[in-house]
Parts: sequence; C-alpha cells; structure tokens
Amino acid sequence: MCIRQKLFADPYGDNGFLEDYTAQVRGEPVGVVVLVTRNAAEEPQHIVVNHRPRSSLLFVSRLLGEKFGGEHFVGSES
Repeated sequence: MCIRQKLFADPYGDNGFLEDYTAQVRGEPVGVVVLVTRNAAEEPQHIVVNHRPRSSLLFVSRLLGEKFGGEHFVGSES
C-alpha cells in the first residue's frame, strides 16, 4: 500500500513544472521530486525524478525487482 501526499507543484521556467511528493511504501517514508520540461508542442520532453532517502529508494527497488525482475532493480536477476 502506498499513501501519497503532494506537497508542492509549480511552474518551472518557461516550459516545465516541478512537483514534490511524500509517500509511504509498506511503512517506509519516500520523498520524490519530479521535474518535467516540455517541448514546443507542450509534450513532456525530459523527466527527472529524485527519490530520497536512499535507503527507501533501495527498499522500493527491491520490491519492484521481486515483482517484475529485470536488470534495473536492486536484487533482481538479469
């Protein structure tokens, strides 16, 4: 179960926006900052996501690796 709360959302520069979230995943706190920039057609062009703290990021990555496998998650088999 994930409980999420948006703390902040605002335009960023001329063509983007910034959002800050907090969440809990199985009781572990996770903070997320998202920066999205858009192209001339107003479509997302670049997305940057920062998770914190690192220990929670690794915990979530392990959960995703258990569920989906693949090489992009901590502890998953290639």
